[in-house]
Amino acid sequence: MPRKIAMIIRPITPKDLDALMQIAVESGPGFTSLMPDRDALSRKIDHSVESFARTVTTPGDEHYLFVLEDSATGQIMGTTGIEAAAGLSRPLVHFRRNAVIHHEEDPRKRHAEESLTRCQHYTGCTEVCSLYLRPGFRRANAGKLLSRVRFLFMALHPERFADTVIAEMRGVSDHAGRSPFWDWLKHHVADLDFMSATQLACCGQSGFVERFIPATPLFTRQMTDAARAVIGQVHEDTRPARHMLEREGFRHRGFVDLLDGGPTLECARSDIASVRDTLLTRARLQKGNRSSWNIAGNTVGSAIVANAGCSGFRATVTEQVLPNPDANSLSVPEQLANELNLGGYSLACYLPLGQSREESQGRQQPCQKPVTEEIRYAH
Repeated sequence: MPRKIAMIIRPITPKDLDALMQIAVESGPGFTSLMPDRDALSRKIDHSVESFARTVTTPGDEHYLFVLEDSATGQIMGTTGIEAAAGLSRPLVHFRRNAVIHHEEDPRKRHAEESLTRCQHYTGCTEVCSLYLRPGFRRANAGKLLSRVRFLFMALHPERFADTVIAEMRGVSDHAGRSPFWDWLKHHVADLDFMSATQLACCGQSGFVERFIPATPLFTRQMTDAARAVIGQVHEDTRPARHMLEREGFRHRGFVDLLDGGPTLECARSDIASVRDTLLTRARLQKGNRSSWNIAGNTVGSAIVANAGCSGFRATVTEQVLPNPDANSLSVPEQLANELNLGGYSLACYLPLGQSREESQGRQQPCQKPVTEEIRYAH
């Protein structure tokens, strides 16, 4: 008899409000996609529920928020989310890093220096966000499930998402919530502490950016060494998330957060490794465990397995499935199928958590360092 699955991803519901509020408090200053405001979080949940229920042909203001649930206890282990088209309901503003050439009559005196210029480059792009794994629930594959299930969902419902996907990464700050980047910037724009500025920006405070963040370039030579050093860098707890996204194909193109200088990564949706590697097939229910099955096929080791629903979406990580490419089917234990709401021969999708297709074919990936840490949080 296969054992009950340990954790499951599902869309958030109103009953998860207390857990979401706890996560917003735990995650601390700088985790801007989940602020500890109960009314705002309740509205976010309602918006997510409505987004999952919509019939969508092109991405709009939908926001999909998932929770990771411990199947044994019912506790919420973490969250992960997708904003279908960022910047539609409120501006999505970044600093663009530029090299400015100063021309002189004597060519030998020409020189370049770096500047930061306010822009709205990513309006309408899909954004992955709200990724947080609570410290007490770190376990094998939990971080991978939280991160990569979003790309499986995009592969399953491509009409709901834009062609470009971005991730705003949490920038450098200390345990007290102080950001070296903001500590310099606030003396030139607004004498607010980092947490207050973050709350104003994240709550969509009318005119915050226009009032406080200059449209004229800021030259990095004028910054403190501490502020300049963290431009494009991530919080230490966000490094595993950045490494994982880079393995998916995401890259930093020079756009950074207005408040903490954290990098924004981007990738074409069709080029994301987990989008390409997600396979849609048919569930074939089996009694017993995999070792007792007599099926010609390839084992996949650990894989994310999900139903093909939207508001009823369910996913988990398991080794108890067996793909049969020749029959376009996926053999699934009956108990696991029941927990994922998978009926016999219903649509299912799975994403192997081993090597990507490029790695298995011998092509090098940009990030070769093994990622052994589990994700704690990222923007």
